[in-house]
Amino acid sequence: MMESSSPLPNQGVVVSVRGSVVDIRFEEHLPPIYSLLRAGTDGQIVLEVRAQRDANHVRGIALTPTQGLARGMAVVDSGGPLTAPVGKGVLSRMFDVFGNAIDREGPLSDVERRSVHRAPPPLARRSTKSEIFETGIKVIDVLTPLESGGKAGLFGGAGVGKTVLLTEMIHNIVEHQKGVSIFCGIGERCREGEELYRDMKEAGVLANMVMLFGQMNEPPGARFRIGHAALTMAEYFRDDEHKDVLLLVDNIFRFIQAGMEVSGLLGQMPSRLGYQPTMSTELAELEERIANTDAGSITSIQAVYVPADDFTDPAAVHTFSHLSASIVLSRKRASEGLFPAIDPLQSSSNMATPGIVGQRHYDLAQEIRRTLAQYADLKDIIAMLGLEQLAPEDRNVVARARRLERFLTQPFFTTEQFTGHAGKLVSLKDALDGCERILKDEFQDYPESALYMIGTIDEADKKAKPQPKAELTAGAV
Repeated sequence: MMESSSPLPNQGVVVSVRGSVVDIRFEEHLPPIYSLLRAGTDGQIVLEVRAQRDANHVRGIALTPTQGLARGMAVVDSGGPLTAPVGKGVLSRMFDVFGNAIDREGPLSDVERRSVHRAPPPLARRSTKSEIFETGIKVIDVLTPLESGGKAGLFGGAGVGKTVLLTEMIHNIVEHQKGVSIFCGIGERCREGEELYRDMKEAGVLANMVMLFGQMNEPPGARFRIGHAALTMAEYFRDDEHKDVLLLVDNIFRFIQAGMEVSGLLGQMPSRLGYQPTMSTELAELEERIANTDAGSITSIQAVYVPADDFTDPAAVHTFSHLSASIVLSRKRASEGLFPAIDPLQSSSNMATPGIVGQRHYDLAQEIRRTLAQYADLKDIIAMLGLEQLAPEDRNVVARARRLERFLTQPFFTTEQFTGHAGKLVSLKDALDGCERILKDEFQDYPESALYMIGTIDEADKKAKPQPKAELTAGAV
């Protein structure tokens, strides 16, 4: 009987505790890198091994608060890395970084657990087909079309509408999404998570959705690993269930920031602007796992906070390089009330080529950009001399551009209760038809306000009222 008893777990002793960094001494054998260690009563303090200091010491980063941890306390090696639950049983549930359900809906069933540390799919297994992913948001579908199975980033500083735009996309896409949607909240507010859960429940789309949250108040180790846990679930649905997965991440900058905190705690010398020297590798380890394979696809939409609106910040620059579409939000447009506050001249998409979107769509998008760029160049002249001093052709360009800007605004479902405007979903065909008719000057006699916050262009007729003559001169910049 004694021979069949399980061997004693590998035990160590805490040597030092400095905030989230804990050094542990092991006499027998050292646990491998990324092993999970447990300490405290019932093992509620969880550490991840990040470095082997010498033959007897490892350095771990805490994934939970370290209150109550003291020198001399016993630490038990769990014998494996951090794992995430995968299987059909995770659908409609909400999880933390350890895969514990945090929605008070009872225990999980029909799940297995897999390590969150997984390699990206090899190049030989990746799919190369390009398809457009419609969002129902005019300015995105027309000017920066998203790729089905690609990665899109929503870039912007604080308070320009990244989360609102992401939530609107969830609302528009999740209902029509045939596969599974996974929302991963990295270092964002718990209020947003609770609101999203409630909204998804009311919309009746929770059955095909999984939510994971590593919130602002959690240690950097937990915020750093929550993205890997979400990807492990996404890979299960792609590879085992052969489904298309929509992965929504809010906010990828907080992942980089958590890595920066962990790096600082481990005593690594920071590189430019205080970022960790391993930032590009850590980001690539996460982003490269988001891929299309012969089994299924993972389409990712990620919010990216841009510190101080500086797009040359290393975090923004490194993130740009992984994306197939970059949607840039502008504080100036937000202040003018043009929502979604997307800057069409800074935003770009690899999909916007004639071979993928078709010649008509490509030509229209180029003409819209050209018109808006000419208007941007003329703004200084208008500010100094007034609109009347422009040549007639330039005045027409300004009129077209201002009407295009207003037509590319859209009332959102997620902001109905604040704005009083009912949300609108607009097909790509209707959005292109509207832009084409504005460029052909069909609406030059309509007031600009008739095109503001509408869905299809036909709604302009209902809003149009008899117009006084010189309506363009007021506030023309």
